[in-house]
Amino acid sequence: MFLGDKRMCVKYVAPGGTGAAAATAAGGAAAGKGGDGTPAPPSPDAQAAGRSFHNGRFVRRLRELAAATPGVALAQGTVLSLVEDPATGTVTGVRFRDGGPGSAVQTATAALTIACDGCFSRLRAAAVPPPPGAGPPPIEVASRFVGLLLRAGSLPYPAHGHVVLADPSPVLFYPVSSTTVRCLVDLPPSLPATTDLRSHMLGVIAPQLPDGLREPFEAAVAAGGWRSMPNRTMVAPPSARPGALLLGDAFNMRHPLTGGGMTVALADVGLLRSALAGVPDLTDTAAVAAALDGVTAARKPLSSTINILANALYAVFSPGPAASRRHMRDACFDYLARGGRCATDPVAMLGGLRPAPYLLIGHFFGVAVYGCGREVMVGGGVAAAWRLFRDAFNIVKPLIDGEGVTAVRWIPLARLGGA
Repeated sequence: MFLGDKRMCVKYVAPGGTGAAAATAAGGAAAGKGGDGTPAPPSPDAQAAGRSFHNGRFVRRLRELAAATPGVALAQGTVLSLVEDPATGTVTGVRFRDGGPGSAVQTATAALTIACDGCFSRLRAAAVPPPPGAGPPPIEVASRFVGLLLRAGSLPYPAHGHVVLADPSPVLFYPVSSTTVRCLVDLPPSLPATTDLRSHMLGVIAPQLPDGLREPFEAAVAAGGWRSMPNRTMVAPPSARPGALLLGDAFNMRHPLTGGGMTVALADVGLLRSALAGVPDLTDTAAVAAALDGVTAARKPLSSTINILANALYAVFSPGPAASRRHMRDACFDYLARGGRCATDPVAMLGGLRPAPYLLIGHFFGVAVYGCGREVMVGGGVAAAWRLFRDAFNIVKPLIDGEGVTAVRWIPLARLGGA
């Protein structure tokens, strides 16, 4: 976590996440109370709106709300490992230090231990051991973000998030207060590690930015002090060990292009809260396991929709040099520009308001077919249309397989070949 204005931890929660948070203490914490939250404009559902906010202030407010709850005692420290019952393997708590490296190791016990220690989780492997003969859930670094804070940046559409379809990959802008705009410059894996980032941002990215953002962007780059972070992806692993569960990025990650992480996390909190409310005794591991199985099934429509959409959009919007991938990016943009359900359905899914994997896959292949038709009509021919469809299939099919949703997963091909 970075402090002050240079922190990278600025979050966005979509309308589907704010709706889930409203039923919990997280709703008040994300509303900006104690934390300079910025409401996003209403979604197509006039009753829902997203919100961007500083994550550190959000967490601090959550702690304040928790401390004010009867029966809650807060302890701050560095968690070292899980504690388990050697006879049953059930997780019974954590070992932690509440001071520096030389401080005594303490133990906190609980009927249920929830690990939400982020993408670099040190508890994930212990909470969800892999099946015999299998490895841990694969974690991939899809790209990196360089984060800058723009002063007095003029967004083309105030109070909206923006994605600039730059080359070689997208650039994100969204307001985090009334006077500042967060900018995230994506660095794709194809960008050589030896690239001079200052030269890249000033010479390659800045000229592609809209008026009103270019000068603040150049000033932020020149000021230096910007930070970089990896963008990781990980499919949710199987159920955790008895007595433990994972939440947030410790449990499931997707590319942050669409800002879906907090949306999924808060929706998971809402489902978990409802499920555990029906378990009177958390030491009843069978009842807890049954409740958590219900959460796993209930979260799948929303989480899989947002996960597939985020990862697929990043692949489409970072096309690389292949002409077929660039044509698919153009087709996606023009498909959305058609309006009607070509726009409202994808926007609703982005906002977490339409958790519908089948609808998502239908629109994704709708974009592919639309692009193929343009290839044939404009002169690229059938071969160009095939390359575009092949690329579309190869983007989305592994994501469908990983999430295990829709009948498309039964197609016995992970990828299509051919020139």
